[in-house]
Amino acid sequence: MDTIYALASARGKAGVAVLRLSGPAAHDATVALCGDLPAARRASLRRLVWNGVELDQALVLVFPDRESFTGEPSVELHLHGSLAVVQSVMRALSGMAGLRLAEPGEFTRRALENGRLDLAQVEGLADLIDAETEAQRRQALRVLSGAIGRRAEEWRAKLIRAAALIEATIDFADEDVPVDVTPEVMDLTHDVLVDLRREAAGSHVAERIRDGFEVAIVGAPNAGKSTLLNALAGRDAAITSEFAGTTRDVIEVRMDIDGLAVTLLDTAGLRETTDPVERIGIERALERAKAADLRVFLESGEDVPGITPVQGDITVSGKADVTGRGVSGKTGQGVPELIAAIGERLLAHSAGAGLVTRERHRLAIERAIGAMESARVEIEKGAARAELAAADLRIAIRALEALVGRVDVENLLDEIFASFCIGK
Repeated sequence: MDTIYALASARGKAGVAVLRLSGPAAHDATVALCGDLPAARRASLRRLVWNGVELDQALVLVFPDRESFTGEPSVELHLHGSLAVVQSVMRALSGMAGLRLAEPGEFTRRALENGRLDLAQVEGLADLIDAETEAQRRQALRVLSGAIGRRAEEWRAKLIRAAALIEATIDFADEDVPVDVTPEVMDLTHDVLVDLRREAAGSHVAERIRDGFEVAIVGAPNAGKSTLLNALAGRDAAITSEFAGTTRDVIEVRMDIDGLAVTLLDTAGLRETTDPVERIGIERALERAKAADLRVFLESGEDVPGITPVQGDITVSGKADVTGRGVSGKTGQGVPELIAAIGERLLAHSAGAGLVTRERHRLAIERAIGAMESARVEIEKGAARAELAAADLRIAIRALEALVGRVDVENLLDEIFASFCIGK
């Protein structure tokens, strides 16, 4: 296997730049630059010299085989963060036999291949790198810690036990089996089903925490929706005008509310109209508003056709600068209270989040649930259906193994690692 290297810190000028090496020649390459290796996991200052030219003075951190992030012999060079220094050291490394520049996500891919991370942890790492809010950070860190893998292993162990019991009845079908295994098998599968159904139910919320909640501002034309959006965003994200129908398309603004990623949607004013362009905007507004996680209805005394508040939605009077009550995007009256109300409702919604954070996780769990439900039906039909029940349990076990990347992952890897930066 090649030894790979890449800049692990952000490109550009910085106080420190971290250059990472991993592979069988990582330690030898470091010796070629600085003459000797520091003690493992103990940062030590070294002069980096190549072809008689001093390149930099760097902190060198060495990781032995099986004790690094990738599971391979690895080294981190903490350089002075100028472009010239980084480029000079990378040129030196490129001139060494067996070394090459890493591909996107290759360090993490090697960690997966060497058993240092499971696939769910890899996805958690990608989410942690992309995290913009506190809730996203906490959720990604929980996945990276291996929480999904530990739970999947618990479920898998119970299903293996259940399958073994069923298959024992098949192997000894012509003999008297002293114990009826059906009650234990049903108990084991019931326990796993309860957990999996809970995770499946909470997966949509976890996906929302990861991708962001959507909050639509809904109301009649000229109700103050765009002005309110601008006030919430702190900038002129939407065009405002005293003329009704100014907003024709859905305008999106990304925000952090109480640690949650939230996309605010400014929608077209809802009314009956003969204008074909405005009608398209209203149709889009209704579609996005109905699909949103939360709606804020701005009351203006006019009817809003096509949509009504549901439980959990927020209804507030708009243009408080004119009416003296409710919320005003112009003066800011009621805006802090509205933000607090949005945050309160979304936090309550996010309390039901499960461990699984991606559609891939949810589909694997749903496959396992379907197979287990089928297995329980076959078990209840008696010993003559034992082989079908055992086959269903094996399908469920395989689905859980796919969840953490033990099987059926080759077609996913390129897509997953393409989102990583080169130094990761």
